[in-house]
Amino acid sequence: MKIFAFNKSTNYATKSYDSALLWAVFGLMTIGIVMVTSASMPLIEANPFAYTIKELGHLGLAFPLMIFILNVPIARWQQGSTLLLIITVLMLMLVLFMGSNIKGASRWLPLGIFNFQPAELAKLSLFIYLASYLTRKSDEVQRSFWGFFKPMTIMLILSLLLLKQPDLGTVIVLFVVTLGILFIAGARLWQFIAIVLTGLFAVILLILFEPYRVKRVMVFLEPWEDPMGAGYQLTSSLMAIGNGGLFGQGLGNSVRKLGYLPEAHTDFIFSIIAEELGFIGITLILILLFFLAYKAMFIGYRILQEGQQFSGYLACEIGIWFGFQTFVNVGVTSGMLPTKGLTLPFISYGGSSLLIMSIAVAILLRIDFEYRELQIQARSRSI
Repeated sequence: MKIFAFNKSTNYATKSYDSALLWAVFGLMTIGIVMVTSASMPLIEANPFAYTIKELGHLGLAFPLMIFILNVPIARWQQGSTLLLIITVLMLMLVLFMGSNIKGASRWLPLGIFNFQPAELAKLSLFIYLASYLTRKSDEVQRSFWGFFKPMTIMLILSLLLLKQPDLGTVIVLFVVTLGILFIAGARLWQFIAIVLTGLFAVILLILFEPYRVKRVMVFLEPWEDPMGAGYQLTSSLMAIGNGGLFGQGLGNSVRKLGYLPEAHTDFIFSIIAEELGFIGITLILILLFFLAYKAMFIGYRILQEGQQFSGYLACEIGIWFGFQTFVNVGVTSGMLPTKGLTLPFISYGGSSLLIMSIAVAILLRIDFEYRELQIQARSRSI
């Protein structure tokens, strides 16, 4: 892939990749390695760096994969969107029968090197399929309810398979991103409101029919009623955040990670960051995360203005995905939202999340690269 394009007639070099986006991702990955190391060291006394080594292995897979994806034309993703979705559905079905059961949930397929979570692939494959569908059927989506409803049926099939694992967090991400991109594509307001209300009603029912979900909501409303029982994880998270103050206790000096906060290196790593790096540290990290989401949305909007619908819709979906998942993770750890198992992008420990999000960023960079190449060619023709 070309990194620079040079125009002799005007004697200037134009970057054909977004360096700010790339450095933001590398920065988040670096922070992730450092914080996973810090949060996981007390977990295995015999080998304090066990999780660090595993996460470095995940990065070792992610970087070559990103380089490969950077050289795949975006048109290939559009052509293979249906096939990728079918593969994802098969994997979600397979995990129900052959998946590793961890803490009562069957979400992981053992692949030898690491356990892969098909739910992460479900996000990317659905978003690619939606972008392809909206490119082909945008007029139908705007004109008829059926055109709007058809992509919701695909999301519903994935959601039913995910709820069997169970994984309500991923279902909520799929639902929000699907709604967001349908709104961007020009769906009518009454259709949008109808689906939102239906979705909220469905989530309420899903909560009411599962006692453990009802318990999570009650704990969310009043965690201090049972701080050593049902509210233990949330109260521990809040104490870690409060203990961090403005500047934090210093890298490696968290107290709550010493066996007091479950999932400190995965879903609740934000609490450890807050305790060790303080308000200043988490603010800088959140700026990087939301800059990443903003960049994706900006790239998508700019490309949609040029009439490249598939690339534009897909970039916007990636932006909504990263932004919403960050919001949920921070909301859960700070007590603003009921507990849901969603990772903090590029920072929480987890191979599946890191690999799929790295692929998404590589696709985003490729989208931006192809757009810049077209602009360079147009500029050359005009000169």
